[in-house]
Amino acid sequence: MAEHKEKNFISAVVYLNNAQDAVVPFFRTLNERLDARFEQYELIAVDDRCTDDTVGLLKEWAKDLKKPLTIIHMSLYQGVEIAMNAGLDCSIGDYVYEFDCPQAPWPWQMVDDAYDTAMKGSDIVSVCPDTQRVSSKLFYKVFNANSRSAYQLRTDAFRLVSRRAINRVHAVSARLPYRKAAYAASGLKMSDLLFKGTVSKQNEGRFGLAIDSLALYTDAGYKASLGLTGAMLVLALAELMYTLAVYLGGAPIEGWTTTMFVLTAGFAGLFALFAIALKYLCLILEFTFKRQTNLIEGIEKIQK
Repeated sequence: MAEHKEKNFISAVVYLNNAQDAVVPFFRTLNERLDARFEQYELIAVDDRCTDDTVGLLKEWAKDLKKPLTIIHMSLYQGVEIAMNAGLDCSIGDYVYEFDCPQAPWPWQMVDDAYDTAMKGSDIVSVCPDTQRVSSKLFYKVFNANSRSAYQLRTDAFRLVSRRAINRVHAVSARLPYRKAAYAASGLKMSDLLFKGTVSKQNEGRFGLAIDSLALYTDAGYKASLGLTGAMLVLALAELMYTLAVYLGGAPIEGWTTTMFVLTAGFAGLFALFAIALKYLCLILEFTFKRQTNLIEGIEKIQK
C-alpha cells in the first residue's frame, strides 16, 4: 500500500521532560498514525534533561521500530522553546509536526486533518482547544491587539509547519524566543483547527516568555509608555495650574511656588525623555532582531 501513501517527508518533533507515564503510548500511537499516512517520516524526541525513566522507556520501545527515531539530549534544562528549536534544527521533513508535550487531549484524527489543511495552502496549521484559561485569554487579547500580524493567536495543542515557514522565520530572526509568534509574524498563511477540550497547564517560564513576546513581536511596551507619559504630562499640567492658582490667590510659603514649578516641569520633561528613549530602543530592536523588512504570503503564477 506504499504507493497510496503521501510522498512528502514528514518530521515529528516531541518535547520530553519527565513524562515516563505518557511517552510510550504517545509515540506508539503517533508512529502508527504517521505510518498509515506517510511513506517517509522521522520521529525526533527532545530530552530536556529528564530525571525519570522517560528516555529509557522510549529507547526500549524503539528497539523494533522500522522508522528512524532521533533523541536529542539537551546539556541542561532549557525549557520548551529552546529545546524545540533544537529539534527543528535537526529535522529534515518537508512538513514538521511540533508537539510541546507527549499528551493528546485531542482526537488523533486531528493529525491527518492538520496535514489536509496544509495541503490546501496553509504553511502553519495550529490545532487548538475550544476552551482557554482566563490568563491565556487575557495574554492573547493584549498580544493580538498590539501585533501587526493578520492572524490571531490563541492557545494551541500542537501545530504543523512547512519547511518554507521554518526557513522564513529563521531568515527573519536568528533566534526564536517564541515560535508561535514568529510564525504569525512571518506573513505566511495560518489556519486554526478546533477541538473540544483544553490543554494541560504549563506555568514554568510562561510569564517571562509572555513578557519577551510582547516586547519582541508587538508594540505594547511603546504604547504603554506613551500612554503613561501622556497621563503624567496631564498631571504635571494640573499641578502647574494649581501652583499658579496658589501663587496668585493665596499666600504661599516663600520658595514653595518655585520648588513646585521646577519639580512639575522636571518630571514632565523626564517622562517625555523616557518616551523618546524608548522609541529609539524600539527602533534598535526592530533593526537588530528583525532581518526581513517585507513579508510575502505567497506568489501565484497564472499561465494560459
